[in-house]
This record gives sequence, structure tokens and C-alpha cells, in this order.
Amino acid sequence: MEMLKDYRVHALALVVVLVCEFIGKQSIWTISVYPMLYAMIIGGIISLPKFKILKLKNMNHASTIMMVTLMLLVAKLGVSVGPKIDMILEDAKLALVFQELGHFAGTILLGLPLAMILGMKREAVGATYSVAREPNIAIVADKYGLDSAEGRGVMAMYVCGTLYGAIWMSILASVMAKLDILHPYALAMGAGVGSGSMMAASLAPISDLYPQMASEIKAYATTANLISSIVGIYIYTLFSLPFASFLYNLFARLRRNKEGALS
Repeated sequence: MEMLKDYRVHALALVVVLVCEFIGKQSIWTISVYPMLYAMIIGGIISLPKFKILKLKNMNHASTIMMVTLMLLVAKLGVSVGPKIDMILEDAKLALVFQELGHFAGTILLGLPLAMILGMKREAVGATYSVAREPNIAIVADKYGLDSAEGRGVMAMYVCGTLYGAIWMSILASVMAKLDILHPYALAMGAGVGSGSMMAASLAPISDLYPQMASEIKAYATTANLISSIVGIYIYTLFSLPFASFLYNLFARLRRNKEGALS
């Protein structure tokens, strides 16, 4: 009840929404920016402690409300899956499963070496084995504990994903859609990375560019997001996390051998 009576949060949210909707869609070169992107940026600015607009209590209430609204969003998008489920399972069931390999290739094979080059140690394992959402935090917490180096890594990426993930996905989806090198269904599946807010941010530019396929795009994205959340847990637990740890140990040993040879 205290959360519902936090009129400052509700009033600010209403003002931000009205301002962002008034600005509307804008195009910068090949990038289309949408009201949700403005809302993320404005929300980040007004929540800075030095402005003293929001207190920690207000921010905690806002976080709780966001979880509830994300459930409503996912439920709304889930309704669009039902009428298209036969088409999705017939045309793209293998593609939806194998897209998990993209998470493995992108986050581990590219992210882990780069993190080590930038100076991260065991934190790189937690930071790069997944897209670092809530289930991934639970996996690391169970295996290593959140007070471990891996725990610090996954929590750091979770915070970055929460702050910047939707902004980055919105811009990336807009650019990829404008390039017209991938089928809209492929773009929709790519939007379903296992995060409701990132998926919603990605869907806006894709659906706007292909309005005649908007319902199918939402269905594919929601299904991909669901599979990423369910199948991804097993892939992250049984393969991605052990492989990231193995790869880190391999690179760390090679680096130590190289440093020893040079000395």
C-alpha cells in the first residue's frame, strides 16, 4: 500500500510519459529513436542523487512497480503468441532453439577475452557467461555466491543491462532494421534475449518499420524471449558457465606463461 501511495513516483512517471509521447518518434541518420528511449534517459537523469528529486525510498518503490508492469507487458505480448503458435513451431522451432548459440558466441567468445584485456579477473566469468538477467544471477549465486568475484561480475553486468540495455537494444534494433539485411522474423527473434524491457525496446523500431507484420513480429519475439528464459537456464548452467570458467583459466594460464617467458 505504501508503494501505491507514493504519489511522487506516479506523478513523475506521468509527466515523463507525456513529455516523451509529445516528442514522439525522431530519426537521426539511420537510427530511429522512440519515446521509451527518452523515458529511460530522462528517468536516469531525474533519479541522480545530486538532484534530490527522488529519495531511495521512491526508487525502491519504482523498482517494485516496474516488475509488476513488466509482468503485464509480458502477459500482453504473450496473448499474441497463441494465434501464431502453429506457424512459429512449424517454421522456426529449430532456429528459436539454436539462437541460444548466439548468446554463447557473443557473450563468451567475444566478451570474455575483451574483459580480460581490459583488466578483469574472475569477474569476467560472471560478467560474460550470459546476458546477466535475474536467472543468471541466481545461477552464479548458487554456484559461487554473490560475494565472490563471479558474483560481482554478474551483478555489475546486471546493473549495466538495467541502466543501458534497453537504450542499446533500441538503437541496435533500429539500425539493423533500417539496413534491411535480415528478415523481420530474424530481427524479432534477436529481440528476445531473455529480458522483457530489452525486448520491448527492440520491438518498437522493428514493428514500426514492418507494420503489416507487427503481430507476427511480436509473436516471434515473445516466443524467443520465453525460450531464452527457459532453455537458456539449462544452457547457462550446464554449458555456458563451465565453459566460461574453463576459457578464463586457459587464457589466464597462457598469459602467465607468456609473462614468465618474457621475464
